[in-house]
Amino acid sequence: MFRPVALLKASHPEPGGAVTLAMTLLAVGVGHRGWSVLGVAAAIGATQLSVGWVNDWLDADRDRVAGRTDKPVASGVVSRRTVGVAGLVASLAIPLLGLPFGAAAAICVTLVGIFALLYDWPLKSTPLSVLPYLVAFGLMPAFVVLALPGHPWPPAWLVAAGALLGGGAHFANVLPDLADDAATGVVGLPHRLGATGSQFAAAGLLLAATLILVFGPDGSPSWPGIAVAAAAVVVLPLGWYAGQQALRRGTRQVAMFRSVIVVALLDVVLLVFSGRVV
Repeated sequence: MFRPVALLKASHPEPGGAVTLAMTLLAVGVGHRGWSVLGVAAAIGATQLSVGWVNDWLDADRDRVAGRTDKPVASGVVSRRTVGVAGLVASLAIPLLGLPFGAAAAICVTLVGIFALLYDWPLKSTPLSVLPYLVAFGLMPAFVVLALPGHPWPPAWLVAAGALLGGGAHFANVLPDLADDAATGVVGLPHRLGATGSQFAAAGLLLAATLILVFGPDGSPSWPGIAVAAAAVVVLPLGWYAGQQALRRGTRQVAMFRSVIVVALLDVVLLVFSGRVV
């Protein structure tokens, strides 16, 4: 594996890429065009690279103890120092990438980065581990709207839906690592609820976010909105069932996490084609 590929893998590209894609689609949906779309993607992408790289920099020793050969730093494919420097550069880039969109948008996306890093340390191992996700994911769509010409204020229902999506993502994202985390002393809110409780929390939060996106803009859902809600009702229980099967087999529980990504992207596609954000 070439070092650039290993470095990218250390950034947690699956969730980071999904979040960046979702916010880029939202940017198109609310009216960003040309360089503005690329600018939003770059700023959000920097927040995701930052939190991913800093996470693996902080967790290098813990990942080695847990035998995480899928982690480039733990397996020795890329150095801890390289990942740490990359995380620092990405973190410093966040406010700079937000500045072209004005002070309010720059502050908003900088807060996204700050709260994401607060998850990496010190909140990851506390009952407040979900808080950075709630705040950061609520602020991300707010940044996308604030970055528009005229800097319109983001609607409350959009911020609430983003926060709920983030909360659901937290519980789903931790599921595959519950055993490794517990063995190395990480005890966040999902670990306290356990695998089954976290699966229910992930599904419930995401379903609530979906319903807000369907009914929030004007209270009258469209046919695409009903279709997305129906898809969520099908996909989330399937993810939960697959997660339960993985739990019984003692394998990594990635199904619920992936079902959250699918439904989240469906939610954003719904927003893109509804044109009802601002």
